[in-house]
Amino acid sequence: MILPIVAYGDPVLRKVGVEIDKDYPKLDELIANMRETMYKASGLGLAAPQIGKSIRLFIIDASPFEDDKELEEEERKFLANFNHVFINPKILKEEGDEWAFNEGCLSIPDVREDVFRQEQITVEYQDESFEKHTITLNGLAARVFQHEYDHIEGVLFTDKLSSLKKRLIKKKLENISKGKIKADYRMRFPNVKRK
Repeated sequence: MILPIVAYGDPVLRKVGVEIDKDYPKLDELIANMRETMYKASGLGLAAPQIGKSIRLFIIDASPFEDDKELEEEERKFLANFNHVFINPKILKEEGDEWAFNEGCLSIPDVREDVFRQEQITVEYQDESFEKHTITLNGLAARVFQHEYDHIEGVLFTDKLSSLKKRLIKKKLENISKGKIKADYRMRFPNVKRK
């Protein structure tokens, strides 16, 4: 089932998610719905807060980067198979130089800006079977993970922009929260009365 994506301005996007365990109700169904929602919206990742659930869960499918000829072949191959569920993740270590990349977010349609993030991270997480994994991610895989991880920490990519950039997009963000935006997918706006 395709779920509405929560728009900028909704308080759930500012909450720190709570950890879950294998008894979380209808978890398999939730993950399947999140995948369907992410694919319908042409996203690379989707965090539970973006569908209104303040829990530490997100999904990533970075396979669209497989066709990016600007990337090294090794990175393209890795991204082609970087399709995972991350439950209760933790970033253990961040390393390397910060680098800029133009990011967007399904909760903030039509806003894209360069965001600086560290190039390598080591993370620990549980998969959908609640098996624990520790992996090191580099480049775009690390970036997509950090973007989704921010969501479960109540942080949006716009928070990482300079004060000048924030001022320049302020009106766009206000319009998004009021539902004055056209997205190609279902959205739930915080400042729009539901009929």
